[in-house]
Amino acid sequence: MKTALITGASTGIGVVFARQLAQRQMELILVARSRDKLEQLAAELEEQYGVKVTVIVQDMTVAGAGKLVYDTVNQKGINVDLLVNNAGFGDYGAFSEQDLARQLEMIQLNNLVLVELSHYFLRPMLAGAGGAIINVASIAGFQPLPYLSVYAATKAFVLSFSESLWAENKDKGVEILALCPGPTESNFFEVARFPRAFM
Repeated sequence: MKTALITGASTGIGVVFARQLAQRQMELILVARSRDKLEQLAAELEEQYGVKVTVIVQDMTVAGAGKLVYDTVNQKGINVDLLVNNAGFGDYGAFSEQDLARQLEMIQLNNLVLVELSHYFLRPMLAGAGGAIINVASIAGFQPLPYLSVYAATKAFVLSFSESLWAENKDKGVEILALCPGPTESNFFEVARFPRAFM
């Protein structure tokens, strides 16, 4: 049975990925920082679909989080066939007025950990001549967005990076895909602190 690792698996798009992949009989590794939500989702999917679900509780905004996740997966002896780099967040407002630490956390989560995980898990996929990586970008990656300047830039990075990886690996048995959703039913707008009139 194949295994998928999903970051940001406790809410929004991550939960939908988990449900859909479990329904397709993939075993799952769910990664996020909310233990309660992950364990509740894992129990539900195991009962409903009879698949094995492993929970890794990790704050992905911490430097080196990707390596910590990779090492944990290796220690458990699990082979990852599909990596879904979904974790991320936005922050609404004029850049000059935003908290710099929060902007840097966004870059860490939206870009650095995505690159880390892609690098660590791509190598064994290539060695086994098979696998796939889905990087969750956004329609925001196609144009600059004032008041979402760092977020849009991080998603442009994800899009460019994913397209480059696709070209490098398209003939090697590993599929690379950038997913570019628009507004979705999630807590994105609350986390990004959008004005209530925009929600």
